[in-house]
Amino acid sequence: MYDPLNNFLFYKVFGEKGDEVQLLGFINAVLGKTREDKFTSVEILENKSFMADIMGGKSCVLDVRAKLESGAMVNIEVQLRNQKNIDRRSLFYLSKEYARKLKSGRDYIELPNVISINIVNYDFPNTRNFHSSFRLREDTEHEIILTDALEINFINMVKYRKQRKDKINFEDPLCRWVLWFDKNSPPELLEEVVKMDTAIQTADERFAHITNIDEEELLAYERYMKYECDKTSELNYARSEGRAEGLSEGHTEGRLIREREIARNMLAEGMAHDLVQKITGLSFSREQLTDNK
Repeated sequence: MYDPLNNFLFYKVFGEKGDEVQLLGFINAVLGKTREDKFTSVEILENKSFMADIMGGKSCVLDVRAKLESGAMVNIEVQLRNQKNIDRRSLFYLSKEYARKLKSGRDYIELPNVISINIVNYDFPNTRNFHSSFRLREDTEHEIILTDALEINFINMVKYRKQRKDKINFEDPLCRWVLWFDKNSPPELLEEVVKMDTAIQTADERFAHITNIDEEELLAYERYMKYECDKTSELNYARSEGRAEGLSEGHTEGRLIREREIARNMLAEGMAHDLVQKITGLSFSREQLTDNK
């Protein structure tokens, strides 16, 4: 069974030109908690990689980047395994997106609002509800917000599944979306939310097209899953040997060699350079990859 929250499939459904209908529907569902007015248009930004030297050569790739008609930037990321870094990782992406828009000689007031949406498949943060939204607030007077320029949203799939056992609120657009994201949702419930929401219906049709028709993209998906399974197995083995901390950060020489080898094999089989970067998380040129054998 294919998982809509697999990074590769999520990007194919929400992150490419032509995916605006479902992306806008999802963004409005998330932001509806704090806003009465809905956004009416969105521009998908397909260049998701920041420059490699930002993190000393470490590739930084967002699943989806978009711009709303208000000028606000939206970063969306899916993290299925708890890497113990989603809070600081999200702040890093948020701050980089915020600051990179200010050119020399421009006024700070021209900086756009930046909204981060994180879908996590583990129990974080420690809030009551599966959807939480954070802004810069005063510590004791919580109703006072310093600025609306920065906002971080979390969708906690673990907490959602616990709450779903009690009751599903089909009137809540975000509940409908999260039910669709959950690959273990009962088919009859999936069918119901698809009928209720045209944006979800569009996403469902796109998802079906990718997983049923496009053999090349399915092959990339299967390679991605193998790569993820290999990383998980390696990390589990390292934990059993008492050296998991280094591997979990991805800084060991052995892991880098293995990742480069996987990337070389993908390129040798004809996969596009940017797709290999997306799947492996590496940032490289073809020449660099060859030189680092």
